[in-house]
Amino acid sequence: MIEMKDIIREGHPTLRQKTQEVEFPLSIEDAKLAQDLLEYVKNSQDAEMLEKYNLRPGVGIAAPQVNVSSRMFALHLPDDESKLSFVAINPKIISHSIEKTYITVGEGCLSVDRVIEGYVPRYARITVKGFYPDGSEFKLRLKGIASIAFQHELDHLNGIMFFDHINKDNPFEEIPNAIPFNR
Repeated sequence: MIEMKDIIREGHPTLRQKTQEVEFPLSIEDAKLAQDLLEYVKNSQDAEMLEKYNLRPGVGIAAPQVNVSSRMFALHLPDDESKLSFVAINPKIISHSIEKTYITVGEGCLSVDRVIEGYVPRYARITVKGFYPDGSEFKLRLKGIASIAFQHELDHLNGIMFFDHINKDNPFEEIPNAIPFNR
């Protein structure tokens, strides 16, 4: 089971590396990692587990955050209209809207122990492809928090942190052609 002590923090070099494609069929280690990542986000949204294991809540976690440089992340959004709960392997965005969005209260990250204020521009709608751990391919159209979370986790696979997107000179500058997302 992944706990907070297993999650590497901002400044660790793995968080800035572009990850490696995962090969199929999954190795025993990759299959276990996929299971552990999804289990973490599920546990982190369960009040009892949160308290028992002193976890931080999250909707997503990427392999680099547990110091594994593989193209894999888990998302768990059971309360969102998309009802997503899955592990994405070798994911990519194949198309996106011109329109942007951002979370009005900003984004957070399990690997960042400080509050970083500012708007993080994201595509409002995305179409994505990738693979589930069993090797089957998926293609999804995402919007709202699902789109934002997918882009946040995909950034981790490319060595990008959410705060890299924030305007350094004016963190709360209006983002052109963007619809604010209130969480």
